[in-house]
Amino acid sequence: MYHQFHLKPLAALALSSLLLACSNAGPSNTTAVDAASKPAQVELQHWEPSHAARAESWQLLGSGQQLAADADGLWLLDARGERLAQHPGNFTTLDARRRNNQLLIATTEAASQQPTLLQTDAGSLAVQRQLVLPSSDYRIENLCLYQDESQNLHLFIVGEEGMGDQWLVGNDSGLLDSAAHVRSLRLPPESEHCAVDDQQHLLYVSEESVGIWAYGAHPEAELSRQPVDMVAPFGGLQEKVAGLAVIPGGLLALDPDARQLHSYQLGDGGWHSLPPIALEGVIEPERLAARIQDEQAHLLMVDGDDGRFYQSVIDVPLAAKPADTPVPVLLPSVQTDPIPSVGDAADDPAIWLHPSNPSAARVLGTDKRNGLALYDLHGKQLQYLPAGRLNNVDVRGGFQLGDQRVDLAVASNRDHNSLQLFAIDPRSGALRELGQIATPLQDIYGLCMSQGPDGTLYAIPNDKDGRFLQYRLNGRSGKISGELVREFAVASQPEGCVVDDQRQRLFIGEENAAVWALDAGEDASTEMTRVIGVDAPIKADIEGLALYQHPEHPYLVISSQGNDSYVVLDAEPPFALRGSFRLGLNSQLGIDGVSETDGLEVTSANLGGQWRQGMLVVQDGRKRMPETNQNYKYVPWQDIAAALQLD
Repeated sequence: MYHQFHLKPLAALALSSLLLACSNAGPSNTTAVDAASKPAQVELQHWEPSHAARAESWQLLGSGQQLAADADGLWLLDARGERLAQHPGNFTTLDARRRNNQLLIATTEAASQQPTLLQTDAGSLAVQRQLVLPSSDYRIENLCLYQDESQNLHLFIVGEEGMGDQWLVGNDSGLLDSAAHVRSLRLPPESEHCAVDDQQHLLYVSEESVGIWAYGAHPEAELSRQPVDMVAPFGGLQEKVAGLAVIPGGLLALDPDARQLHSYQLGDGGWHSLPPIALEGVIEPERLAARIQDEQAHLLMVDGDDGRFYQSVIDVPLAAKPADTPVPVLLPSVQTDPIPSVGDAADDPAIWLHPSNPSAARVLGTDKRNGLALYDLHGKQLQYLPAGRLNNVDVRGGFQLGDQRVDLAVASNRDHNSLQLFAIDPRSGALRELGQIATPLQDIYGLCMSQGPDGTLYAIPNDKDGRFLQYRLNGRSGKISGELVREFAVASQPEGCVVDDQRQRLFIGEENAAVWALDAGEDASTEMTRVIGVDAPIKADIEGLALYQHPEHPYLVISSQGNDSYVVLDAEPPFALRGSFRLGLNSQLGIDGVSETDGLEVTSANLGGQWRQGMLVVQDGRKRMPETNQNYKYVPWQDIAAALQLD
């Protein structure tokens, strides 16, 4: 999940050679260390590089190598500080990732203040590809690289006065031809140092005279923060932080005023502070760089008092790997134009199938602030009807309206607590308003449709108070009316629902409790069967429900909003779990990932091309790359079937 920080239980992190131990949780989610305990000491060894001795930016690489950036360029040095290679230029700030025999380097061109990415040979620094980002409107304080679960490479830029940005700069093939802006960041006004934990998807940022903050690093993460440690008297830091470095399961922070190295363990309740390590022999330690190898942290720091370099090694046992099985990450292949309204506006899609031309299928998407949009299979908006605050929508065909048969779309209208009806043109899929049917609901919310064995169409809206109403729709007179034929309720707020017309089974989602199944018939029992509850792999809220009509057996698809995933079950008893997946960033097509999904829809119809086995449409709660109004994403069903090994 990317809603907060994707925190998971971790094995206890210890610097075993120093016999560190945790104490009870203290303020700001950080475990306080007994101030009376004497810090352990670490041996610092003086190191004198022959080149780049005045460089302010350093990275430790494997095999004892170091990478430095200064006014004369980028320097690759050996363990003795001798030059192995140099790339000329004037650079400040530095981060690097090694991929096989390549180095992916992020730095800042000093004069232009342009972040620059270099894909180089790891031994010679020969540049194979270069990517230069636009000049920033602010002075760059620092930058950090981050690799997400799909091997996409991101660059975080930390600027002055709280300015910052996240850019997509690479994928598993290397640097991109052009960078894509993922999102703007609102950071503390005196941010300086940063570090990224790829495994926990966390961006750490230090704020001068305040402390250390953790932000969600994933491109779908919300922009919120949690404190790791604060300056005294609110935490264990003396005044400021002069460097950050990620270690397995935690973080290292350099406290220059106390001449100490702080370490933090990430666990269920947040970050726990471990006893600090005294740094003897330095006056003003700063510019911390670290590299993990063989359960040890190799450290490099500078004494700001005289500019001398010091190295050390401390033991850091690797954190245990999470026990849960990784969820497959699939990629959307099409995204729609943004919904016209700003904010949390897009909500629920429906799919209309053309009677003779599969490629002319249409996607209807609600704008719960103002109306209904119509899209083609390429995501282009073809029509928009400002019909009011429409929350959920569903479609059925073959409705008798006077002397003609039409396909019908019905939406829940929250302006009037009514059913909003639309006719769908059989040739173009264009929408035409037909009017409304009043309901007694006080806060109409979700809605789905069904078709009985005799062809009768029903609309089934629900209310936030848990009530469901079932209306039989009739249009033989030329005007549509609705007769209330059944009513039932769940104990708490519902929204999503879907009907398997073939088996006459209605699935309803109670957001914080469970998915339930009952008979869809107007005269049938309202006794409910529990399909799946809010527990692994589902995390509340349960949102959209959709049905994939497999030739042999159907699948139920559920939007598990609390962990930004989608759960697939057999849609027949005993409703066996078939798996879960997430939707990530498609770097090749420039489509952002998906999070905070409300509604979704799926079809098994062969729509041609990549949609030959059908398609899934989901609402995206956070539109990024670029940041704009919400939209909908399309996913080929064959990708889902392959990932979950479905029949």
